[in-house]
Amino acid sequence: MKNFSYTIKDEIGIHARPAGLLAKKAKEFQSVVTLEKGGKTAAATKLMAIMGMGVKCGDTVNVTVEGADEETAAAAMEEFFKANL
Repeated sequence: MKNFSYTIKDEIGIHARPAGLLAKKAKEFQSVVTLEKGGKTAAATKLMAIMGMGVKCGDTVNVTVEGADEETAAAAMEEFFKANL
């Protein structure tokens, strides 16, 4: 299992467009990608679950990646967060 934390820099937080891109990116891997913020968790492949977390600018999200390709998936997800959020 791989973990990393990321503080959201997007002014609007995780809204529809980046949430959709995030879900699409997470589906590229065999590993299960989970987001956690303030006690709420969501599978990164579930668009509505991500948006339901209400992640705003300045919030820190903990990302957990677990599975067969977790090394590759964690690195790719971290790059995604840096580039898009």
